Amino acid sequence: MRFNSFAKSAAAIVVFTALSAQTAPTDKSAQGDVAVTIYNNNQALIRDERRVNVPAGTTRIPFPDVSAQIRPETVTLNGDGFDIVEQNFDYDLLSPGALMAKAVGQTVTLLRTNPATGAETRERAKILAVNGGVVMQIGSRIEVLRDDGLPVRVIFDRIPPNLRAKPTLSITLDSARGGTRPLALSYLSQGLGWGADYVALFDEGTNSIDVQGWITLTNNTGTTFENARTLLVAGSVGQVNRRRGRSSTRGNRPGTESADRERLGDFYIYPLEKRTTIANAQQKQVSFLDVSGAPSQRGYQFTNGWLNSSDEARSVNSVIKFSTSDEGGLGDALPAGTIRIYERDARGNAQFIGESGIGHTPGGSELALTTGEAFDIKVQPILVKRSRITSDEWESSARYRIRRSDGSSETMTVERPKQYFRSEMRYVVTNASNRPVTVDLAQRGLRRFYYSDTRVPSESIPGTQRNADTRVWQVPVPANGETVLTVTFDTGY
Repeated sequence: MRFNSFAKSAAAIVVFTALSAQTAPTDKSAQGDVAVTIYNNNQALIRDERRVNVPAGTTRIPFPDVSAQIRPETVTLNGDGFDIVEQNFDYDLLSPGALMAKAVGQTVTLLRTNPATGAETRERAKILAVNGGVVMQIGSRIEVLRDDGLPVRVIFDRIPPNLRAKPTLSITLDSARGGTRPLALSYLSQGLGWGADYVALFDEGTNSIDVQGWITLTNNTGTTFENARTLLVAGSVGQVNRRRGRSSTRGNRPGTESADRERLGDFYIYPLEKRTTIANAQQKQVSFLDVSGAPSQRGYQFTNGWLNSSDEARSVNSVIKFSTSDEGGLGDALPAGTIRIYERDARGNAQFIGESGIGHTPGGSELALTTGEAFDIKVQPILVKRSRITSDEWESSARYRIRRSDGSSETMTVERPKQYFRSEMRYVVTNASNRPVTVDLAQRGLRRFYYSDTRVPSESIPGTQRNADTRVWQVPVPANGETVLTVTFDTGY
C-alpha cells in the first residue's frame, strides 16, 4: 500500500492473575489447547481441550480460567467413561469485600500493630455483619472495624469453598473408572467480538483508491485465552436482539460475485494464520486486505426529502465510488465496518477527508461512501407553484360489472371525483469549483400513505424512477456555473 506510514498498534494488554482457592500462587493458565471462533455480534465459541485427572465415582471437577461472561446453558463436555451429574458456574470472585462477606458468622484473627513500639497483638473476633461496615464481637464487647489508617490486619483461617480467584466452571461427573483423560469443554461467551476497519487513500488524479483492511479483536470477557487458534466469522449469526451492520450511504448496490474465502454455511471465515494470545481488556489488530490502485471516482449526491422550498442552498454530499468486483475492483467481500478515507494535499501529505460505515458487502458490489459535504457545490430546491388540477385530467369515473343472484349482470359507471395537485419544482445547482461536476440529485417523498400514483408530466433532464418514493436525475454542472433542473409532479396529496 502506498501509505504505510499509517501504522496500527494494539492497545496495552491487561492480565489479571489471582490466587486459586485450591492451589498455590501461579501465573500458569489452567487452559489446555484453546480454539476461539469469534462472531460479529460480540459472541464467541470457546473450545478448550484439557487433560484432567478424573477419580472413579462421583466427583466435582473444577475448570478455572473460563470466560467470566460464559453462557452456562451452552456448555458441553465431551470425553469417555463418565456421565455428567450437574454443573455450576462460580463467578463470585475473590476480593477483600467478598472474603469478608463470606466470613459472616465465622471467627477471624485481628492483628494490631502499635504505631509507637511496633509490638503486635492478636485477638480472635467473630464477624457479625458487613452492612456498610464490619461489625465484630470480641469477647463480650461489640466493635466496628474502622478504616482510620491504624495498622490492623484481618487474618482468615481459610478461603470459603465457593469463592474463586478466577471464573470457574465446576462440573460433577460420575465416572466408572479413574485416571487422566482428555476432556473437551466448549461454550458460548459474550465479551469477545471483532469488527473490520478500513483505511483508504483516494487519488483523484488517477481515479484510483488504495484500501487496507484491519480486523480488530476485542476481549472484555475477564479472561485471557492463551495461544489460541482463532477463526473469525463474518455475517449476522442468528441471535435474540441481534444488531445488524448497515450502510450509512445512499446508492450502494449489492454484488453477485463469490469471494475466494473459506465459507461456513452462508458466512465467510477469516482464520488467523498463527496462534495468538487474546489478552483480557485488549484490542488486537490483524491485516486481512491490502489492495492498491483499484478504480475509483469522486461523485456528488443530494436528496430533497419533500416537495417544498429551501430558504437557502444546501451543500451536496461528496462521495467516493468504487467496486468490490474481481475485475476493476477490490476483488474481495468486505465484512461490516468503518472505512476511513484519506487524500493527499498539494504537499503530498495524506489528509483525513471523512469516514463511512458499510454493512457486510458481497463481492461485485458497487459502493458510494459519503465523506462529507462539498464546500463549493450546492442545491436550492424551490417550489415554484402548487395548484389543484381537475379530476378529468386524472381519473373521472370507474366502471363495475355487477352479477345478480338470478344470473343476470349489469355494467355500472360510477363518478369518482378526486382532488389532485400539481407541483412545479425548480432545483438550482451551483458549482463554484474550477472543474465540471455531475450531481446525483434525488427527490423523495413521492409516495405518501396510500397515495402512490405520482406522475411526472415534464422534466428538463430525463430522470429515473428509483422506487415509488424516489426519482433521480444526473445533473451536469459546468465549472464556475449553474444548472437549473425543472420538474412537474402530479400527486394525490
